[in-house]
Amino acid sequence: MIRSLYSAATGMEAMDFNMAVISNNLANVNTTGYKKGRADFQDLMYQNLKMVGTLSEAGNQVPTGINLGLGVKPAAVQKMFLQGDFVQTGSELDLAISGKGFFQVSLPDGSIAYSRAGSFKLDNTGAVVTAEGYRLEPTITIPTDAISLSVDSTGGVFVSQPGTTTPTLVGTLQLASFVNQAGLQPVGKNLYLESDASGPPTTGTAGQNEFGAVDQGFLELSNVSIVSELVNMITSQRAYEVNSKAIQASDEMLQTANGLKR
Repeated sequence: MIRSLYSAATGMEAMDFNMAVISNNLANVNTTGYKKGRADFQDLMYQNLKMVGTLSEAGNQVPTGINLGLGVKPAAVQKMFLQGDFVQTGSELDLAISGKGFFQVSLPDGSIAYSRAGSFKLDNTGAVVTAEGYRLEPTITIPTDAISLSVDSTGGVFVSQPGTTTPTLVGTLQLASFVNQAGLQPVGKNLYLESDASGPPTTGTAGQNEFGAVDQGFLELSNVSIVSELVNMITSQRAYEVNSKAIQASDEMLQTANGLKR
């Protein structure tokens, strides 16, 4: 009964952990470029009361043993890098990647971060930056006399200027990809950092090799499905309740055992 108390307690803790992941997904349902997380769990160690394959008193091999599990624990929270839906905004600096790849962003310390959120702006020097003011890598600067701006599917940034009818190429977006996208380290602000688990980035031109194409005037929405998250939330809530019932039942059994000497 003591075992059942601790096992059920780990179940309640696991479902509380799962609810935290689900809540974060729901909180970011409208976050541009957000990728939902999924909690993975694994069972804990087992108490082996009879080992599998031991011999019985008659000398026969026991086909199954007696193994009592001791509960559950979180194993990982995996980012699901599935393509989110696109929404058309019409803004010249709103970009979405249709397929594989990340925008590269230069952080203040000189390191590079990676993002799927393409809601870019211009700073006071004309450089293309994120909402936090971090510049695209490589840096792309729009001339002050630019009349219009266009980005083609390969990431080429063109501007129209007075006195010329031919658009001028002012820069080209370089996308990055990773062998293990789920190994990227999320740091907030729609940014990810390279890690040993993700492997080093491979950079290239949009629309070529394994990289997706760039769509101007669109944003990639969060890939969170509200219906799926609500179903997961109900399942977690019920599992939490069942584990609490197991603790209550174990407590009643202990109470009965304590009353035997009366």
